[in-house]
Amino acid sequence: MSASRRFSLAYLSACHCTAAEAIRVAGQTGYAAVGLRLLPNGAAGPHQPLIDDAAALREALAAQRDTGVAVLDLEIVRIGESFDARAFRPLFETGAALGARHVLVAADDPDRTRLAESYARLCEAMQPFGLTADLEFMPWTEVPDARAAVAVIERAGRPANAGVLVDALHVGRSATTLADLRAIPRDWLHYAQICDASTPAQHGRAFTTDELIHTARCERLLPGEGGIDLPGIFAALPGTLPISVEVVHLKRMAECSAPDWAARCLAASEAYFSF
Repeated sequence: MSASRRFSLAYLSACHCTAAEAIRVAGQTGYAAVGLRLLPNGAAGPHQPLIDDAAALREALAAQRDTGVAVLDLEIVRIGESFDARAFRPLFETGAALGARHVLVAADDPDRTRLAESYARLCEAMQPFGLTADLEFMPWTEVPDARAAVAVIERAGRPANAGVLVDALHVGRSATTLADLRAIPRDWLHYAQICDASTPAQHGRAFTTDELIHTARCERLLPGEGGIDLPGIFAALPGTLPISVEVVHLKRMAECSAPDWAARCLAASEAYFSF
């Protein structure tokens, strides 16, 4: 393993596990941390319900004590038109109990001024809990690329705990360039996500929204299996960023155990940081 890199098992890479199970799988397979999804990404979406389940939270904390595995990030806060940052206080409180560092944020509000104002209020609400608000650009959302994410944070007044989350998949399938990545202020980068996939050039056309979402949630490839410029992307980012290994492939995952899949994902990811 690269001495300068810290790897985290993303929620999607162990999405069939409870929080405690994911922590133990991460410890068993060599990860330093995990990402947990404590709130669904959509109506009735899958998640790990620690916020309202005291027993599950105790199990997760016990797994952390047993393994030494940290919680890197939590999912997910979505900023929509009627966003109220105060509604997410239970997430922040649970995150603080787990020692989490970052919260993944998605943008659904098409009003850029209101979106920036909501993001600023979110950062303010999270700051007492020691959490950063890491805005992930995704090509089907209202923040489709890295430049758009930077613009939101600039408009929000550059909060001290602001962040931009770079997912290699979304770099490879959006208008984001390596120059755009290098232009992100370094103190806004707290961790990055790795996986692989086919590119629009390989596909022969632009991907539809449904195709983009399907790959992101169901059919990512192991690093090295697709056409995304992973060496270029990670060379454009700070060399000590923690790496969240986010490789969900539901068909393959059904054919092996959670530890086996986690180990495969880590081995393929480490190859890009062995130089």
